[in-house]
Amino acid sequence: AVLDGGFEYVDSHPLFDSLWANNQILGTKDFVHPGGSVFNESGHGRMVLSCMGANIEGLMIGTAPKASYWLLRSEYVVTENVLEEYNWVSAAEFADSVGADVINSSLGYVDFDNSIWDHTHADLDGNTAVVTIGADIAVTKGIMVVNSAGNDGSSGWRPWVGAPADGFNVFTIGAVTANGNRASFSSVGPTGDGRIKPIVMSQGEGSAIANSSDGVTYGNGTSVSSPIRAGMTACLMQAYPNKSPFEIMESLKQSADNSTDPNNDYGWGIPDFMAAKRF
Repeated sequence: AVLDGGFEYVDSHPLFDSLWANNQILGTKDFVHPGGSVFNESGHGRMVLSCMGANIEGLMIGTAPKASYWLLRSEYVVTENVLEEYNWVSAAEFADSVGADVINSSLGYVDFDNSIWDHTHADLDGNTAVVTIGADIAVTKGIMVVNSAGNDGSSGWRPWVGAPADGFNVFTIGAVTANGNRASFSSVGPTGDGRIKPIVMSQGEGSAIANSSDGVTYGNGTSVSSPIRAGMTACLMQAYPNKSPFEIMESLKQSADNSTDPNNDYGWGIPDFMAAKRF
């Protein structure tokens, strides 16, 4: 299940033709405009989905091109309202009801248009934000929740990961460059209660994404590092269907290149998926 703010051109972009031809788009649901189309308002979900589901040899192939997808709009891109946290939880509950094994959420909540809803760092303790509580529950139901760390790492004011990335059970993904160095914008830990976040890293600078017409462009952000990692994680989960999300996450942590010295900039590092099979 892809929780996002809109999927402009996913219904027409050739990179997604195979998803439609093979009935891999299982359905859509709009939690912002009930009964509406998710193929408008924002192309953010298109870029996110392409990191997983794009499938044109020689142009772009995502990390899970044979997976099936539900496209769910929980984010209202026009405003930043705490209601979106409740939308997220509703979408996650729906994802559970239709049997989703993985949620990718390239979304995060810290500041809102009305500052009375803002989360302090202390709020990001894995127990306070509505969206975080919902995300952690989803994992206990057997869903791997993969969430972007956020893009505030170079902010001197609030560089920390947002909600639900602060969740105890959430697989939080930071961004690295093509050379494997932490991207300067990638949000950092610790959480409000002192835990290390992000968990692992994935390329989020200069990453291939679907453009708004019929080709590929390149973009930056933990919004793309998260689905790149989510697609690969889905493949590992399919290889080991009897492992829980907790076991899968732990195997990826232990396989990563910073597993002996995890920290709040780089987490456990970049996973080695072949090595993860050993854990």
